[in-house]
Amino acid sequence: MTQKKILLLSVSAGAGHMRAAQAIEAHSKLAGGAAVATHLDVMNYVTAGFRKLYTDFYIKLVNKAPALWGYLYHITNEAQADSSMQRLRRGVERLNTRALLREVEAFKPDAIICTHFLPAEILSRALRQGQLSCPVWVQVTDFDLHRMWVHEHMSGYFAANDEVAFRMRDQGIDQARIHVTGIPIMPAFAQAPPREQAAAAFGLDPRRTTILLMGGGAGLGSLDTVAARLLALDGDFQLIVLAGKNAAALAALQQLAARHPGRLLAQGFTNEVERLMACADLVITKPGGLTTSECLAMGLPMIVNSPIPGQEERNADYLLEQGVALKAFDGVTLEYRVRHLLAHPAKLAEMRAKAVALGRAGAADAVLAHVLAGANAATDAVPAGGLGPAPGAAVGVAAAA
Repeated sequence: MTQKKILLLSVSAGAGHMRAAQAIEAHSKLAGGAAVATHLDVMNYVTAGFRKLYTDFYIKLVNKAPALWGYLYHITNEAQADSSMQRLRRGVERLNTRALLREVEAFKPDAIICTHFLPAEILSRALRQGQLSCPVWVQVTDFDLHRMWVHEHMSGYFAANDEVAFRMRDQGIDQARIHVTGIPIMPAFAQAPPREQAAAAFGLDPRRTTILLMGGGAGLGSLDTVAARLLALDGDFQLIVLAGKNAAALAALQQLAARHPGRLLAQGFTNEVERLMACADLVITKPGGLTTSECLAMGLPMIVNSPIPGQEERNADYLLEQGVALKAFDGVTLEYRVRHLLAHPAKLAEMRAKAVALGRAGAADAVLAHVLAGANAATDAVPAGGLGPAPGAAVGVAAAA
């Protein structure tokens, strides 16, 4: 059986789509040579103006006008595919993504996995017109399904959970093409060291309750402000704060750490998130699909802060319903939630047990297994049909990211 070439297509509008593709690529390297996966950012194969609109506009919108983003999320989910605006949008996309199709043709993949809806839509049209013959699969990267993900001629869909799979069936996708795998995360989250070992590497006490604060968040102020508020609480706990690439936030946190020796570990950008999670008892984070999947795989309860309307709001709803997270919409609420969990360790333990049950560290391996089985069964054709044209299946540029 020859090695299969798998092409992973994502879009750098938000980190989650990219991280899902990178996770599948990383797992393919551990799969014993059955497949070689290559990840491409679609935004490297579009015009400069289209790239700026698609990525910069999205990031600015969710950061500066989240309510507007939520409105667009909902109205595009209800949009009709044959409306003049939708036809115009698809025309603009075709004009600006020709280089992508040329790159796909040159690559000659045995299978394609899309971790963003834009390449899925572009390739759906190519399949319909006979310009592409290899199987194309779609990995949804949230605990929700927006119609922008749903397209004809896809060989299969990967869902985060049973509810997303149910929504896929409701959109007209054939049951046989739906696979509940979870959301792909990096292999490291299934290979994290024991708590004692991880804590020792960072100078932390593994016996103390540890809270991990990831990123900023609308409504919670700056990271150092949030950290200072948490450190003022009663209780013997230690705090880890990840500032990412925000140098100013890291500097402020380091000054705060100097005033609270042995209680605050400030970290900038790191490739060791799984090791820091291994030290933690509770994570405070935005409810992105990838980050929360990583937390679940590590068995970590969450406090999700200020989810943006749209996909993050839906993710938060799912986590709250499953009993693995609490929600904070401002600093006061966050303080109350943390106080409550510190005072009720049994509640924290209950949330951890539920998180362990929901974790899917092997999602990427499951995705690869299905894709390889499909590629080995039929490398020269994609089954036609299988998805009846769902009303409004192809919808607006401002859709779920």
